[in-house]
Amino acid sequence: MKQLGWLDRYLTAWIFAAMAVGLMLGRLVPDLPVLIERSSVGTTNIPIAIGLIVMMFPPLAKVNYKLLPAVFRNVRVLGVSLLLNWVLGPVLMFALAILFLADHPEYMSGIILIGLARCIAMVLVWNDLADGSKEYGAGLVALNSLFQIVAYPFYAWLFMTQAPVWLGLEGVALDISIGMVAESVLIYLGIPFVLGLITRQIYLRHHSLHYFENVIAPRLSPLTLLALLFTIVVMFSLKSDSFFALPGDVLLIAVPLAIYFGLMFVVGYFVTKAAGAPYDQSAAVAFTAAGNNFELAIAVAIGVFGLNSGQAFAGVVGPLIEVPALILLVSLAKRLKG
Repeated sequence: MKQLGWLDRYLTAWIFAAMAVGLMLGRLVPDLPVLIERSSVGTTNIPIAIGLIVMMFPPLAKVNYKLLPAVFRNVRVLGVSLLLNWVLGPVLMFALAILFLADHPEYMSGIILIGLARCIAMVLVWNDLADGSKEYGAGLVALNSLFQIVAYPFYAWLFMTQAPVWLGLEGVALDISIGMVAESVLIYLGIPFVLGLITRQIYLRHHSLHYFENVIAPRLSPLTLLALLFTIVVMFSLKSDSFFALPGDVLLIAVPLAIYFGLMFVVGYFVTKAAGAPYDQSAAVAFTAAGNNFELAIAVAIGVFGLNSGQAFAGVVGPLIEVPALILLVSLAKRLKG
């Protein structure tokens, strides 16, 4: 914990505080939903849309795409990573969602969105704390960043509209199109992706990579937290009427998420180790598999289903559970290292 920056160290506390502030605002300002609606154009709330883009920008600016070739040096380990991230991860989260949340279809689809969004930000923190390969971890993050721009809309459509029908669960299937998800991905992932690339290139023309990663990137990082907290405050200001149901709902969503993080790490580490990878690469693959891009999941949930949806609420619970879970997994990784 001491090795984490103070913003990351207390992320769970910040999220709880933002929830409380939002609920308080909802009680003190009854007309707040009307004010929020006035700042919308069609189904898009402009302040929230700007906040979501700002939230996605810093982690994408940090991605070093020049390290992408590093992941192709060991084809076997690369295959394991792709299998974990783009087959096992989505399938496992889908199975846990069906198992624990079939009676709550909004929350079910919300955590499915989390399972489909592969980690591109905090995974580098966990990987560094566990002495994983920085080069390999950064390469996998770059690969996932590019892959999910193309794959995420199809995966969301597949797992939320088609897979439930195949299993005879038509009642929990959602009527969304690839285009609906692709539009949100294009706005909330595509725009910050381009802004991140441009920002990175501008700074690297005038400064060293070391300066960018150790001075500029840390200055950008708080933007993600501030935008996330702003989104949570607004979201929970609309939920003041359901205050007493919220703790139970958080616990309901937390259980499958905690199981997912633990299983993905353990399977990822030992399968990669069995493929002949050293500890540092195994740790990088395991943390990349276990972590998720909750920023993208929240953005898509809000873009497709709305700010006051159960999907968006489930997305917020993601980082609430992921941070303490991954801190415990860092401790486990250090024990495995010996």
